[in-house]
Amino acid sequence: MVFARRQLLCWVLLSLLAGCGKLNLRSQNPDDDEIKPPQTSYIKDQVTVSGLHPITIEAVGLVVGLDNTGGEPPPSVYRTMLTNDMKRRGVPNPNKLLQSPTVALVLIRAAVPPVIDVGERFDVEVVLPSNGEATSLKGGYLMEAYLSEQAMMPGGRMAPGHVLAKAEGPVMLSTGEGSSDSTSSALQRGRILGGGKYIGGLLRKGRELGLYVRSDLRSVRTTRKIESQIGRRFYHHDHGMKQALATARTDQYIELKVHPRYKQNYIRYVQVIRNIALDESEPQRRERIERLRKALLVPTSASQAATELEAIGSESILVLKDGLKSTNPEVRFYSADALAYLGDGSGIDVLSEAAQNEPAFRVFALAALTTLANPEARDELKNLMVKPSTEIVDGAEQKVWSAETRYGAFQALRTIDKTDEFIAGENMNDEFKLHVIPAEGDSMVHMTRYRTPEIVVFGEQKLRTPISLSAGRYIMITAPNGSQTVTINRFDTHGPDQQVTCSTSVADIIRAVGKLKAAYPDVAQMLVQAERQSNLTGRLEIDAVPQSGRFYFRNLASAAAGAEAVREKTRVGKPGAAPNMFPAVERRGTDADQAEADEGQTAGENAGRDAAERGEASLADASDDAQKKEPQPKGLRRLFRPTGDAQ
Repeated sequence: MVFARRQLLCWVLLSLLAGCGKLNLRSQNPDDDEIKPPQTSYIKDQVTVSGLHPITIEAVGLVVGLDNTGGEPPPSVYRTMLTNDMKRRGVPNPNKLLQSPTVALVLIRAAVPPVIDVGERFDVEVVLPSNGEATSLKGGYLMEAYLSEQAMMPGGRMAPGHVLAKAEGPVMLSTGEGSSDSTSSALQRGRILGGGKYIGGLLRKGRELGLYVRSDLRSVRTTRKIESQIGRRFYHHDHGMKQALATARTDQYIELKVHPRYKQNYIRYVQVIRNIALDESEPQRRERIERLRKALLVPTSASQAATELEAIGSESILVLKDGLKSTNPEVRFYSADALAYLGDGSGIDVLSEAAQNEPAFRVFALAALTTLANPEARDELKNLMVKPSTEIVDGAEQKVWSAETRYGAFQALRTIDKTDEFIAGENMNDEFKLHVIPAEGDSMVHMTRYRTPEIVVFGEQKLRTPISLSAGRYIMITAPNGSQTVTINRFDTHGPDQQVTCSTSVADIIRAVGKLKAAYPDVAQMLVQAERQSNLTGRLEIDAVPQSGRFYFRNLASAAAGAEAVREKTRVGKPGAAPNMFPAVERRGTDADQAEADEGQTAGENAGRDAAERGEASLADASDDAQKKEPQPKGLRRLFRPTGDAQ
């Protein structure tokens, strides 16, 4: 019995020693002692986003006021649609009206953007059918038309959906002027700037975003949980009551309203929503914030870390402010950018510097200053319009008067407050607006082919004499060599001729032709003529807006002492995904494409063409390639495909 007890005791001691040995072996391996961070589940892991794409709407319409360049359309489904619409509107004898050379049948197309409210405006495109007698839309005016989604039915019949918008206004051609055969295609298509007005269909409701839960996770519990997590981060107050901006409508769909701070950058709003954590306890969130603090200070992970911190909310402000103290410009920018959308202006100076000196960050820095909208942000935007940036050109620091920095800052300030005295424009006969900015340095005139008909004059610019220009069919601008005054005549077949004189100042001439009832396309034609004839003493820029998807060259540590610094190229944002406060302009070669083409070039070679990559538009942007044949898909879309697009 005693022997058995001793044997049992020895076995227990051996077991304890063996356990201690295993414990010692594991403690000697540092990897075994490392605590791995918990796996965080995000909203993006469980949903897809809806409502991010534009809706294409179409119609058939009538352009009037042509200078005998119209003509009767041949029998077709389009003519039938137009005559039926004219009869519904009470137009007597539509077929006789269509025989006039001053009118033309056009096909209308527009893209209704995401997150648009009832009453908001957007651009509309028009094009002449290829088999008609009409040859040009120059000087034309689109009569009111109703646009809807269209479907091609068997037998070639068009079936419209509910009316989503109406369109009307003067047609602006793709070029400021044109009379040669090479521009015949451009004369047959045009755009009405802000000509479309969204009416919202039967429900008279704006477009909203939404989240669809993955089918394998579909349940009321899941949608309620996502609704709750978004509601904690994003909400508004309605009559003193706190209202969440996410509403679970079904067991799979969550309706999402855009927070006012993100109204001009809904793409960023979606990114932040997707990075909201689910099922995370308070200690886990504090641990994650500490990990993100470290990731924020590393340039390669700073962008994602800043997005996650922004998704957490005000609890992250102190961490982001620490990022402003970094010596790395990339870390400082992403920290300041996220702070702006949290309502904190601590990084205004960083954002202003990025907008002024770094093309890759510019579009996002301007959007961040816009969302702050405080007096300090307004002052910085005004400075960006009037002061030059300091950039590296051909290996040396130079002052650069960037067109897109100036106009981008102008757009940002106008988005904040279009009545601000610094940019307040003059209404030119309800056709367009003229803005004069007292800027330093190179004088510049900017005009746009998107959204808002406006001319912005930066600094004082005059026309060189002699001058012989036209603004539309009825207005002539002339001045002999050496003259200090300009004579402007309007010849009108329906009334008495008019004549005014003014100085050679571009702003004064625009005011004068505006008083003589010139439309925005007429003024655009005049400015393009003046530039081509070397009458302008400064620059003419067209659609010089900042772009997303550019490349930023990140400085890395040198491989050896005295060696040339190594630079790594990284894309900032996605091409074509700029904040929606800026129009998505069409270009022959985008900044991103240009950077891809220069993949093999050294950083020094890229630096030499920095000025060209800053988005300063040229007159080439105002013309279309008329030499290529367009493919012919079915329906109205066959006449709207961009030249050179693949099927």
